[in-house]
Amino acid sequence: MSAGSPQRAHATPTAATPMAFARAIAAAYRRYGQNPGPALRLAQITPAILQQRDARMTSRQMEVLSGTAMQELDDEALGAFSRRVRWGSYGMLARASLTSPDLGIALKRWCRHHTLLAEDIRLRLVVSGASAAIVVDERGALGEGVEGREFCLVHVLRNIHGLACWYIDSRIPLQGAHFPFAAPPHADVYRHLFPGPVEFNAAQAGIRFDARYLSLPLRRDEKALRQMLQHALPLTVRQYRRDRLIVQQVRQALVARPAEAHSAEGLAGLLHMSARTLHRQLKEEGASLQHLKDEVRCERAKDLLYRTGKPVKQVAAATGFRNEKSFIRAFREWTGVSPAQFRQAEK
Repeated sequence: MSAGSPQRAHATPTAATPMAFARAIAAAYRRYGQNPGPALRLAQITPAILQQRDARMTSRQMEVLSGTAMQELDDEALGAFSRRVRWGSYGMLARASLTSPDLGIALKRWCRHHTLLAEDIRLRLVVSGASAAIVVDERGALGEGVEGREFCLVHVLRNIHGLACWYIDSRIPLQGAHFPFAAPPHADVYRHLFPGPVEFNAAQAGIRFDARYLSLPLRRDEKALRQMLQHALPLTVRQYRRDRLIVQQVRQALVARPAEAHSAEGLAGLLHMSARTLHRQLKEEGASLQHLKDEVRCERAKDLLYRTGKPVKQVAAATGFRNEKSFIRAFREWTGVSPAQFRQAEK
């Protein structure tokens, strides 16, 4: 710290990660005949705290413990499967999908290749209408006991969700997450692990999101991959403020629910964000709300002028203008011609 600079109090890290996950990692050590003590001490987790059923740890403690365990056990799955997933395997999966033309192809490759590493689960990309899902088919016992199974499913789904966000450099909001076990005592933490609706006692584990993300191109290269793998453990969706579907989502809302989307506050509410966040994300994508509104109104006006015989005054009202004169002026700015000239040219 330079002389004269103000000192700032460091915020105490929030201990939100369930200690059940640390117990699952400790069980992996015992499975391989190794002592988890040194790794637990490195993460500053005492034996007494480890056994407290409702105890929590910080994300940093979890990062230190899991990272140490993966290397010491040479198992990136941390004892979840019937055979080790050797250190570097998940990096290899990420690299094998890096040349995919879009996220959908990348996820299909990742799921298919994962089966080569671990036969205990099968991951599938399922598209149904406007939604896409990553579904986990369990083919064998996962981890040690109830906590081991839970940790495995959480670990796998967090991994693929974080990687998908990283591939396209975008936040991918979840429409839902579901798990095939009863709500654990620490169920409250799932709203942070999988932001969105969470269902327990489901038929199988999985996450669901907007299928339009699948068509987005990958934005990473080999250099970016090498950098990411150096710090892959803390990779989460929270670091991505950007949502590369925001422009499409705004357009859809403006078309489908024009009355509610008339103001920035109303539109932001439909998209479950603040007006400030909406404007920021649009700016990050090189767009503005007014420009998108004009695009939608222009397309609506063109459609009415082309398909119907409505007078220009009625077209103006239907597209949100208070009077015919302001509509004609705006339409000429958008297209270079007047509404009457456009209608005549389209005949």
